[in-house]
Amino acid sequence: MKLCATNLKPETKYFVISPKIANMLSLFKSRPKLSELIPTGYVDIHSHILPGIDDGASTLEDTQFLIEEMRQLGFTKVITTPHTMNNIWDNTPESIENALTKTKSELSLPFEIEAASEYLLDESVITKAKNKELLTVKGNFVLVELSYLNAPIQLYDFLYQLQLSGYHVILAHPERYSYFHSNKKEYQKLKKAGCLFQLNLLSTVGYYGKDAAEIANYLLKKDLYDFTGSDIHHKNHIKAFQNKVIIKNYKLLEETMRKNVFIK
Repeated sequence: MKLCATNLKPETKYFVISPKIANMLSLFKSRPKLSELIPTGYVDIHSHILPGIDDGASTLEDTQFLIEEMRQLGFTKVITTPHTMNNIWDNTPESIENALTKTKSELSLPFEIEAASEYLLDESVITKAKNKELLTVKGNFVLVELSYLNAPIQLYDFLYQLQLSGYHVILAHPERYSYFHSNKKEYQKLKKAGCLFQLNLLSTVGYYGKDAAEIANYLLKKDLYDFTGSDIHHKNHIKAFQNKVIIKNYKLLEETMRKNVFIK
């Protein structure tokens, strides 16, 4: 039987994927969603869910939404940490406690909520520390953050002064300070100066960029993280928990999340 040329199918083209690339694709495909790694009984120590007090939740409705979503993620306790920044978010222990009281009285809460603050490290924080005016995550453990532009010139003096005033310093999301990325020895220096490190969970899915994710992976590998936090502000943060982790050391991430039980 003769075949007409017009009945012939076009030549099939095949693309060969190298074993290395295939392995990389397989690894990424098998990585879990961040939401799947939240341990049972997880206690979150960094979020911005109190209404109208900083750049987090604006209204009680926002707060209710975020709290419900956090419950579904498996959170069983939240220590929320509104910003305290001079001339930006001039929060006080009173303003934060008032917002917490309003939230507790007007909403049906699925888990326990307490309040501390995330302090931008500057002279005013040292003054507050000397006057014992800092809202802490637990006991004398205080959460501080640095500017994203540059670290304060007096960074190590500030850390010393806080400890001299009786506080243990938890540094929020060290992986997000880009000025440390090219000098990884600075992380060891900060640890030797008494800093505890808190990882932002969304750093592990690349929410803050590839560089922050790579540093998070590095710090996990070196076992330099002491705590983790969601740093949830809004709906986009909630959605990002359904993204797959892009870091290699996600098994270490699970172990690090379990360290938060200390705060409970």
